Amino acid sequence: MEKILSIVTSISTWLWGPPLIILLAGTGIYLTILLKFFQFRYPIYIFQQTFGSIFKKPKGEGTVTPFQALTSALSSTIGASNIVGVPAAIMFGGPGAIFWMWVIALVGMAIKFSESVLAVRYREKNEAGEYVGGPMYYMTKGLNMKWLGVWFAFGLMIELIPSIMVQGNAVSSAVSSSFSINPLYTGIFMALLVGLIVFGGIKRIGKVTEILVPFMAIFYVGAALIIIFMNLNQLPEVFGMIFSYAFQPMAALGGFAGAAVAEVIRWGFARGLYSNEAGLGTAPIAHAAAQTDHPVRQGLWSVIGVLVDTLIVCTATAFVVLSSGVWTEEGAMKDPSALTTIAFTNYFGNAGGMLVTICIIFFVLSTILVVMHYGAKQAEFLFGMKAGAVIKVVYLIAIVLGSVGAAKTIWQFLDLALAGILIPNIIAVLLLSKEVKRLTNEFFTSEQYYLKDIKKKNDPAA
Repeated sequence: MEKILSIVTSISTWLWGPPLIILLAGTGIYLTILLKFFQFRYPIYIFQQTFGSIFKKPKGEGTVTPFQALTSALSSTIGASNIVGVPAAIMFGGPGAIFWMWVIALVGMAIKFSESVLAVRYREKNEAGEYVGGPMYYMTKGLNMKWLGVWFAFGLMIELIPSIMVQGNAVSSAVSSSFSINPLYTGIFMALLVGLIVFGGIKRIGKVTEILVPFMAIFYVGAALIIIFMNLNQLPEVFGMIFSYAFQPMAALGGFAGAAVAEVIRWGFARGLYSNEAGLGTAPIAHAAAQTDHPVRQGLWSVIGVLVDTLIVCTATAFVVLSSGVWTEEGAMKDPSALTTIAFTNYFGNAGGMLVTICIIFFVLSTILVVMHYGAKQAEFLFGMKAGAVIKVVYLIAIVLGSVGAAKTIWQFLDLALAGILIPNIIAVLLLSKEVKRLTNEFFTSEQYYLKDIKKKNDPAA
């Protein structure tokens, strides 16, 4: 068994190195060029149509509001990795890794946008009257390749079992270390709480996430900003390190072991891609249910998702770690994932450590909520509505088993399983990229959409 695990670990480490980074970065650059750099050309318009329209009545048909779809998608991407993954990227890639994390986020916006546009374009209504969509639908209806849709749906549905176990373990471990509560009790309580929400469908999940996600993001980023303001004099140096060491190797410094340029780029790209899940095909499942009058309008919300997750939350963590200096302290390399907690504890005492723990608990809980919905939609696509309810029960059991540390060995298979769903999704997005271009051109040149919005803004009486 150990030999098999060793082989699996070697393959997944290699796969998530240059091969997948090149595939995703290349896809992002290709789509950015194909779509005429839309994310750089229309930033103000994108903001107006997303956060600027939260309190306006949504246009078109759908099951949840566009904002609820965004917060549901963000629940999946904003997780413990935003807190513990960024310090690891800094320790193994140096401060310059943050620059490359920003770069891949900007080109990743084109991938996330394309996935969500396709999800709305090929969505359909299920037996309950809810809008459903995602990679399995655009593979089946857009490419006429149902076998690829089945591969994606089955792969994601199964992959989520160990993934939910990992998330359950993260919460129970955090609760156990901070509040000394038995992990089994935490697991049972979590399963009951999550069950009450997910059996209410996407509408109930949307209502929970639209309150929970903004609250937890503002709470965490707000606390991080306090630390950054306390170290305001360090900011010019932090920016200097991020930009200068993006293109040159950095020597060892205190607890930091140094990094070559290839490692700087690799860790920055990997952190950005892991964080915002561009290309994974999960977020489009949430965006497919949104009320919208055109696929591109909902696609703009997915662009904002990358902005919030990577350019705001991950950047806040990076600035806390860099400006506080914890990354250069002796022994920092031993446990990079603890650096955020150490920084918060240094500035806020024990309450700081508790704050990070509470953020991790909420981040992970919201992730479980949404990925269970994603898994249920795969089962529904494959076997019908009843199968969706059955797989939810399986996932609830996985929370309890994961909380007590069961199946730790299969965690090694997670990265491999993720690659197994990412590759077919990227293939589908590339094959359907001309349809994304057609829809984008239609939206930005039509008197019905972009031109009408611009006219209304310039002339409110229009």
